Amino acid sequence: MTEFSPTGIKLRRFLLIFFICGISWFVYKRHVTHQEQRSNLLEWLRENGLTNIATTVLNTGVHSVEELANKASTDYEFRIQALNKEAEERIEEGINKARDYLQFKHWLTDNQLGQFLDKLKRLKVQSLHQLCNTEGVILKELLEDASLAENYEDFYTALDQLRADTSQCTPPYSQYTYKTGDNSLLSLVYFSSITFTLATMVYVATTTVMSWRQGNPGSGTNSKYKTSSILEYVMGNYLEPKKCKVHWEWEEPQTVGKTMTFQIKFFQKNGRAYPISDADNLVVEIMNMNNRMTASVQHGSSKSAEANTSHVMFTVHKSGEYKISIMVGATHIKGSPFIKEFDPGPIDASKTRIANHSSVIVCTQGQDRPLVIEPRDQYGNLCKYVVDSAEHHFNVSITEPNSGATTCHNGRLVYESSTKHITMQLKLSDEGCYKAVATYKNTKLHNGEFSILVLNENDSNLVKKNTAKKSHNIWYEGRLLSSNNEKLSKAKKVFCYISPKQLTIKEFYLKIIPKRLFTFRVCPSTKFLFKGYSNHYDAPVLTIDDGAQPPLELATKDRGIIAATFTNFLLKNIGGSETFKDKQDFFYHEVRQLHRRRDTKLYVQVQRANILESSMKASKNWSTSDWCRNFEVTFQGEAGLDWGGVRREWFELVCSELFDPSSSGLFTRFTEDNQGLVHPNHKRVNYSKLKYYEFAGKVVGKCLYESSLGGSYRQNVKAKFTRSFLAQIIGLRVSYRYFEQDDPSFYMSKIKYIEENDITDMELLFTEDEYDNAGKLEQVIELKPGGAKTKVTNKNKLKYLDKLAQHRLANCIKDEMEAFLKGLNDLIPDNLLGIFDENELELLMCGTGSYSVADLKQFHTVTTHTQEFTQVLKWFWTIVSGFTQEEMARLLQFTTGCSQLPPGGFAELNPHFTISPSPMYGVLPTAHTCFNQLCLPDYDSIDHFHQSLVIAINEGNTGFGMV
Repeated sequence: MTEFSPTGIKLRRFLLIFFICGISWFVYKRHVTHQEQRSNLLEWLRENGLTNIATTVLNTGVHSVEELANKASTDYEFRIQALNKEAEERIEEGINKARDYLQFKHWLTDNQLGQFLDKLKRLKVQSLHQLCNTEGVILKELLEDASLAENYEDFYTALDQLRADTSQCTPPYSQYTYKTGDNSLLSLVYFSSITFTLATMVYVATTTVMSWRQGNPGSGTNSKYKTSSILEYVMGNYLEPKKCKVHWEWEEPQTVGKTMTFQIKFFQKNGRAYPISDADNLVVEIMNMNNRMTASVQHGSSKSAEANTSHVMFTVHKSGEYKISIMVGATHIKGSPFIKEFDPGPIDASKTRIANHSSVIVCTQGQDRPLVIEPRDQYGNLCKYVVDSAEHHFNVSITEPNSGATTCHNGRLVYESSTKHITMQLKLSDEGCYKAVATYKNTKLHNGEFSILVLNENDSNLVKKNTAKKSHNIWYEGRLLSSNNEKLSKAKKVFCYISPKQLTIKEFYLKIIPKRLFTFRVCPSTKFLFKGYSNHYDAPVLTIDDGAQPPLELATKDRGIIAATFTNFLLKNIGGSETFKDKQDFFYHEVRQLHRRRDTKLYVQVQRANILESSMKASKNWSTSDWCRNFEVTFQGEAGLDWGGVRREWFELVCSELFDPSSSGLFTRFTEDNQGLVHPNHKRVNYSKLKYYEFAGKVVGKCLYESSLGGSYRQNVKAKFTRSFLAQIIGLRVSYRYFEQDDPSFYMSKIKYIEENDITDMELLFTEDEYDNAGKLEQVIELKPGGAKTKVTNKNKLKYLDKLAQHRLANCIKDEMEAFLKGLNDLIPDNLLGIFDENELELLMCGTGSYSVADLKQFHTVTTHTQEFTQVLKWFWTIVSGFTQEEMARLLQFTTGCSQLPPGGFAELNPHFTISPSPMYGVLPTAHTCFNQLCLPDYDSIDHFHQSLVIAINEGNTGFGMV
């Protein structure tokens, strides 16, 4: 028997390992290359709209774009697969596109411009012909990419050469032909290039495999599955995304409002189950439109048979198409992304609203007046509606104020499937004023309560003439019955002048000298209340209240014409609807129309170290049109081109300097912490002149103008303003209720106590003491004429609190406010700002920001953990996970009094966002903005809870501790 020496045995082992190493490495490289080429081919076919030939292409052995480009259009295999002329033409189209794409790709490579390939593909440019005809807009978007900026001159040079030589736009493709031949030489190169070092690696890898089979006690539960070796790739012992499967646990179609679940089964390349864990970097992304939905992912279970299963749950509130992407690392599993459709739920009256809503609807006697209804489900999705001729679920109850008689109107309904809107025709035969309530199945619609003015044909034509006039000198006679919360002993003869911007009440001395008594802006905050008929003056009565001054009461025979003219002007001013989204769209449109886009640039050079002074100096002589030009900002001593980023930085720095109390001192906080809302500082240092406030107004106006342009121009104001300051911008009256959000400590220590307690023994007068910084009394301010002699009683204490608010929040900053409005209104007219309330104005100016539900989950406080409240909390997080950014802003506004977070997010909110149980059941949630506290009652279902929460944050987001 032949004996082998130890040296020979070692050599044979080495050669065996060497051979196995070469084969393994070659197979591995071929597998990886094949998979990459196949993935790139499928992605290319998808991008070019050729997915319908993917199966045919792959079945003929084509696995790369290069191989497809070299296939003859008359290839026998393709003809057998195609079977018909249409399919053959599609394949020929794919071959031609592949050739064009490779020609385009090689041109970029030859000109050392390969880094532009991905960007050009995203811009739908994939051939030299398309590149030659590329428009300037696409080139500008291409060159705005910061990563490509340094090569844009080379790109322009090469593109000019390409366009100059027309033959280059369609050169012969053969010079770029990808040769597909025998790969034996390639395999020989792979095999012969393996060195002793590689053999050593294979030996180590083989040893690793052996230790994997034996197990490693110190490596953790799943470590044996994570051990990596080349041999494992050869044996297929690795996770293969294309082998994974998804099991959907629902049947389509499904409606919104449910928690959907599905399972993902993971398998190895060899088909065996793969135990999934957090270390595998599984990514589940669920998108509805541009909103990312929150999903809960749980790996495995207590059953060993489900170790390869991940369970995914997500809640659906918005109807429409959902794109579900499931990836392991950066690789999609088989079939991903998946497209799922969800239908809206049944119609919910509390969410269904009247489109183009106004609190007063004007009709002509005996003529049809269309009432457009948007049917929505409980989550706000537009619903389908089947018009049943046998029964109308939509009705309008109409009540005549004088007699109190109520009639039910269910006129003919027309459903438009394209817009999902329902049109009901109203037709009333008697003129007058009516109260109306629109219902669905006897439940009032969201904005279903309104007034109807029915005019005769002559009055209706007169109203049309009033609104069409270019010169507005429209007036009507009336009698002033009460004003300033006091009924007049003798009614005054007054005249009501109405224009597109304001309603003015005047009286005349000696019948020739006019005196203006009251002025009301034509805006949504000005409301009319129709109060029946005055027999004494033989005229109907009208109450006007705008929230900025005490209401007044008029008796006038022309009540209908005045109210109808006012309503038409109002709808014209706000774009026809009173919803925030509609008003915002109208506002942006009007601002763009007012300031036609100035494409010319305005070069602005400022000093970073002296940003405020240098910016004011640079803009000293600017006109309104200059403020509307496209700023190109440079900082002195700094190199760089302004592609938009420098401009945005300038806005942020200037806003910080203007509105941060620790910077210029122009604004201040009532609280000592740095999270308080900012308010104009009437005790600023002497050098801060009123021109700074005018400049601040212009900056805010510029931000609003930039936002109206949309896209990358959108610019938010980086500040957290007090509600009383925002209210004064739009002309609202300041009341003591604003103290709760603006100055919480003062509200809790004084205002709340006076409001809720007997103050007989407090000996308060209608005065306010003012102290200097050292605490020394400077002066005593009378809040009303003779205030030092007027005692505050339980009867007049609310009037005292309002006077106190007027002084502390408004009167003392009157000059600053006028200067700010002068600058702001130079760019944005007050009538456009006046269509919003103070909370909407904050969203318009400051934006909704970016809110993370995960951040809120990490940084919040719960005051109690009872079993019942734990269930409410679970529902709360499920609901909030589906909120849009605007809904999150409304929730934050409702709870804290402001939609803006500190720079550090919820972590820096002080006190923390607090969630507490309420002792009530089934009512709306409440909030205490002083403590950033949200109080949640108990509910019988998540649907009831969701409905109540949305109503609270949308209708009650003025805060003030709505208990």
